[in-house]
Amino acid sequence: MGEVTFIKPKNYNSMHDILGTQIAIKKIKDYFERNLSEQLNLTRVSAPLFVTAGSGLNDYLSGVERPVDFDAKSMAGEKVEIIQSLAKWKRVALRRYGFDIHEGLYTDMNAIRRDEDLDNLHSIYVDQWDWEKVISKEDRNVEYLKTTVKEIFKVFKNTENYLMFKYKNYKPILPDDIFFITAQELEDLYPHMKPEEREHAIAKDKGAVFIIGIGGKLKSGQEHDGRSPDYDDWELNGDIIFWYPVLEMALELSSMGIRVDKYALLKQLRLSQCEDRLRLEYHRMLMEDKLPLTIGGGIGQSRICMFFLKKAHIGEIQASIWPEEMINICEKYDIALL
Repeated sequence: MGEVTFIKPKNYNSMHDILGTQIAIKKIKDYFERNLSEQLNLTRVSAPLFVTAGSGLNDYLSGVERPVDFDAKSMAGEKVEIIQSLAKWKRVALRRYGFDIHEGLYTDMNAIRRDEDLDNLHSIYVDQWDWEKVISKEDRNVEYLKTTVKEIFKVFKNTENYLMFKYKNYKPILPDDIFFITAQELEDLYPHMKPEEREHAIAKDKGAVFIIGIGGKLKSGQEHDGRSPDYDDWELNGDIIFWYPVLEMALELSSMGIRVDKYALLKQLRLSQCEDRLRLEYHRMLMEDKLPLTIGGGIGQSRICMFFLKKAHIGEIQASIWPEEMINICEKYDIALL
């Protein structure tokens, strides 16, 4: 049974009523999306809501989340899964559409996370911009990763400036620059803390941080966080995290990274004891050098709107479903769920 957790905001007062919030969401999404495509040289494409289970295209996240599946009458009973993210599909699409090096795509991704534990930040419904870009072999390094993160952070800063222009008395939150630190350096800095506590501490200190190297085990023998072994290179990935004063906590806005080449794929599948995936079509294509080298990630649409509009609950941004307990608590704190 899923857990329900609620973080109590202090002296919360929404910037907008429900209608004003909906209008502001549209403005933020339109501006952010346009700016993101310009900064990263991305073209918008359409994306699937579901894929066949045997294709290997679905993202199994940390490996424990169950995708929503069904049998399609027209597919002779073959199992179909609602996508959990488009990390693999995008890479195949870049090849099919013929994108060149340093060109890429982005799309609207909508997913259902049936096993999500619900709180102010987590919903059963997920909406994000999924993006992917072709890179060269020489780009597979930490410096190229950092350059791309800085470009994305510039989009956040531009959006914040746009809102300052649109809304009188809008107060910015973000620092001038984003801070970089590896997951191992973070563990060394706060050795007695849990990973979430470390994120909280570094985000509060720096305002905006990118944690590099998520998925593999640290010196302590623990992972900073779980990552599927077959899309991100665990040494060349990371999370964009901001300090969020409304809830006084770290807020992850994006997970991204340089994707595995065939050598990293094989290494990570072995470490995860998932070598059976090598029989799947996507993994065979990667091992046979039939897919481009890429960098990509996801940026939460509801979360960025929550951040910029300084909301206390993601349900103020998106129309999802919530347990009665959560609804009652939100009413108590004047939080208007959509």
